[in-house]
Amino acid sequence: MATSTSWAQDVITCDLCDKAAQQFCNSCQVSLCESCVKKHRDELKSLTHDIVPFLDRKIQVVLPACQEHSGQRCEVNCKECNTPVCIKCIGFGPHKGHDIEELTEYHENKIRKIKSDTEEMKAKLIPKYQKAYVEIGKKISKTKSILNDLGKESNKLRKLWHQEVDNIFDKIDVLSQSLTEKNLNALQKYHSKIRDLISEMNTIVKQNEKLFTSNKLSEVNKYKSKLNEYHDFHDFPEHVDLELPSLRSNVDQGKEFIIEIGGYRATLKQMSQPSPSADVSRLTTGIGKLMDQVRVIATIPTNYKPLYGVACVGGKEAWIYGKKKTITRIDIHGAVRDTVTTTCLDWPDGISVTRGRELIYSDFNSRTVNIVRHGKSETLITTPQDWGLGRLSLTRSGGDILVHVYKGIGPQRKNKIIRYQGQNVKQEINKDGQGSLIFKDGSSSLYMSENNNGDVCVSDHNANTVVVVDKTGRVRFRYEGTPARREKSFHPRYIVTDALSQIIVADINNNCLHILDQNGQFLRCVDDCELEKLYGLSVDSEGRLWVWLLHTGEIKVIQYLKQ
Repeated sequence: MATSTSWAQDVITCDLCDKAAQQFCNSCQVSLCESCVKKHRDELKSLTHDIVPFLDRKIQVVLPACQEHSGQRCEVNCKECNTPVCIKCIGFGPHKGHDIEELTEYHENKIRKIKSDTEEMKAKLIPKYQKAYVEIGKKISKTKSILNDLGKESNKLRKLWHQEVDNIFDKIDVLSQSLTEKNLNALQKYHSKIRDLISEMNTIVKQNEKLFTSNKLSEVNKYKSKLNEYHDFHDFPEHVDLELPSLRSNVDQGKEFIIEIGGYRATLKQMSQPSPSADVSRLTTGIGKLMDQVRVIATIPTNYKPLYGVACVGGKEAWIYGKKKTITRIDIHGAVRDTVTTTCLDWPDGISVTRGRELIYSDFNSRTVNIVRHGKSETLITTPQDWGLGRLSLTRSGGDILVHVYKGIGPQRKNKIIRYQGQNVKQEINKDGQGSLIFKDGSSSLYMSENNNGDVCVSDHNANTVVVVDKTGRVRFRYEGTPARREKSFHPRYIVTDALSQIIVADINNNCLHILDQNGQFLRCVDDCELEKLYGLSVDSEGRLWVWLLHTGEIKVIQYLKQ
């Protein structure tokens, strides 16, 4: 029985329609059906077309149309102008007398250069960058491990010290973070840079490999070599000098404690025999007392008017926000260092900064507390259903987050503070031991700050009172502004605590700051720094106050402690 076999062949279709191609334009390198030949000629009337049967086609370079002379194709490349030109251009046109070369030769030379660059990237540069990327990754892991061990050692030593020594460890944490940034930030910068360059070169390689077979002069002519840029990049990890910190401590229990990190040294000595009424220890931590005359050391203009919030980052920078979706990091000179676009529908309700210097913000529309990592927002906390979200504050003790939440509207709105540890509710501050509400009902937000002894200091604008509760939620005292003897009634807003455990609150009705000790004893007012329409304040790692004015958007950096 005879059998027959049929072979399927790919049908070449017309480049202008879907019909089978019978003709080919050698000049334009275009496949054509019989009915599209005229259309092709009409579309490019000014140019000559070499139309041949498809099987007689010639694969050749497509010569572009001359921009100066209609109907002429460019046959040569002007070396002086680096542009394709026609015969008329070099005969009596703008390129007369210029040095020229055949376009086909120019095309071949360009293709050879592209192939050479591509092979060098694949064989030398990409392996070199990949090796550097791996090495920096190892250094980052090693650095993180050392710094993690440093933190563990610090926590063990902390248990040997009295509660008052938390001030010292706060200073140590700031220095440790500074050293961490100095090391990790440099490495991560180079790590990210090399990763981006590898990605960029891989993209170029793919693009170049497509050009190997390209017969479109216009595409090939656009190629520009970047080999010199990649060869000149010298910022590899061997140039990064790491200065990893060490923590040293000498403990003579009952007599002297000494701890050192970097250039910082703190000593706790017993100066006399203990007695019930005497403070037997003195801390030499470099923290001073209140200055007799405070002074403004910087006035920083901002682009936020109104300016709703400031959160200091270290000693020379702060995150700020206003009536926008963005939060901006500026330095003490007003220069913008970074800008983050939040997920808020309107604008954040509050911001703060973690010990690791990561930005967090509250979004009252979604009832979430978010953290910004690598420029993107991640949700940390979602508040309970039916409870709105207001201001927030990071604690000094263990990295917990204090959040003001509320239910209802207007004068009957219920207010309370929730302490979150991670995503879990650790404590609710709402009622005292007798079941009475600690905070007054009302539509104003609560502002809060944890003190060194664990007290939570709250500015309750609904009651025009500062309320201080201890770790258990028991009310220790209330401050209503009376000792300050101001002309107008006391209207507290933002509140902070400093390294001396002092409580500082912004009085927006009297354009001044009230400073109290940790037991509520009034110490002084700061009212001589032109704080017209002040709104809030934040304290930096150098013990300075960053006080902002609502309407002008200015920030005044105030030195109020002796150095």
